[in-house]
Amino acid sequence: MKSSSLQSTEYATFYKPYIEALGEVELINELELSFTPFIDFLKTIPTDKQEYRYVEGKWTIKDIVQHLIDAERIFAYRALRIARKDQTPLPGFEENEYVETAFANSRTMEDLIEEFATVRQATLSLFKTFSDEQLTQMGTASEKPVSVRAIGCIILGHQKHHVNVILERYLY
Repeated sequence: MKSSSLQSTEYATFYKPYIEALGEVELINELELSFTPFIDFLKTIPTDKQEYRYVEGKWTIKDIVQHLIDAERIFAYRALRIARKDQTPLPGFEENEYVETAFANSRTMEDLIEEFATVRQATLSLFKTFSDEQLTQMGTASEKPVSVRAIGCIILGHQKHHVNVILERYLY
């Protein structure tokens, strides 16, 4: 499934920048291929920058990594439910509350990287099981319609977005 085959009716407008940031990618390949460069990128972040806040009250890089882990788990859960034709509307989540209670800064970057790797492997394994029909299955999350394949692209675009934030605001 190519990201360009998504229709704008398959995701909420607030996800449009994530989808557009991907360009033309094949979903399963990109879930696999984006993994190693992201891990390598995280490993290059100096220790003194891992808990840096560019403005008081903003997340640290460790917080961002934990946020990506939490969000990917939630998105994958949504994809599973929707692929299985569960039409129960799925709630949103308050990302700031999740970050606040995750205590990422008390963990090592190595530990966060290991958890991210585990979550991405699970996401990849899950998406590989979806048929073409399941990938186009529609459901509701955060009070908006969304397809399974759009969720996969959102996961990838979300990661890309946060890499750009780290580069622009933390490692400049």
